[in-house]
Amino acid sequence: MDTQPGREARITPAEHARLLADQADRHTLTLESVLAVLRSPRVGDAAARAEAVEIASAALVDLRTSTDRQREVLLEPVAGAFSRLRADLRPLVRFGDLDVQFVEPPANGRALPGDVAHAARAVVRTAVLTLVDEGRANRVRIQWDCDGRNLLMQLRDDGAGTHDVQDDAMRPIAERVAALAGQMRVDSTPGWGSVIDVTVPLDPPVASAPTTEDSDLTPRELDVLRLVATGIGNREIADGLGITVNTVKYHVANLLRKHGARTRAELAAHAHAG
Repeated sequence: MDTQPGREARITPAEHARLLADQADRHTLTLESVLAVLRSPRVGDAAARAEAVEIASAALVDLRTSTDRQREVLLEPVAGAFSRLRADLRPLVRFGDLDVQFVEPPANGRALPGDVAHAARAVVRTAVLTLVDEGRANRVRIQWDCDGRNLLMQLRDDGAGTHDVQDDAMRPIAERVAALAGQMRVDSTPGWGSVIDVTVPLDPPVASAPTTEDSDLTPRELDVLRLVATGIGNREIADGLGITVNTVKYHVANLLRKHGARTRAELAAHAHAG
């Protein structure tokens, strides 16, 4: 008896949002890679077309085969998971303007649960695409390690050094990390770049989240919650309500705490459910 329909019916709005985000960054990575090839002055027209067709064809085969096949892997060696990440980013690294340096993890670390390995690659892909989109960094170094209990990831760039863990550029990455019960820290030095440190537990705790009623929220929190549910960023919320971005961050942090939510996607799901 096929139980797949029942499983799909149990997918939460927050999980559905994460799956859509993962598909979006995979498609974005493919398109960015194709554009990087076509724009590269190092490749002739015929070779660029052939390379672009190969990238698109490989992505199409991957999509038709199984978009989430990594999730089906019970355990994946950390070195193997990192190798998959390099393969994901290879076309963009080869033909793009961003110099991506990989620091290989120890080969003998604890194997990663399949869903953690899959999500970790998504975190790094999102971060790299953010740097490509901003166009301020020339280099980024990606490093993984495993201490037996956690997957440790670090991304170090040479950009403007203005990133904050709660700014709109970092928000999609922070949401992915929070969905894994992980922690993320961003240290920036203006003019020198930013360092993103991510710690993801290999055995995430399972805990029920507390709920709150709208009556427990202040009028301003209700305004912010309504706009968060539309999917817009902190800057747009601030402009719409006539408040500062830092005030928006403060209200969002309170809303996450009061709803027991870990991400804005979960917060939006609470708002729609209410």
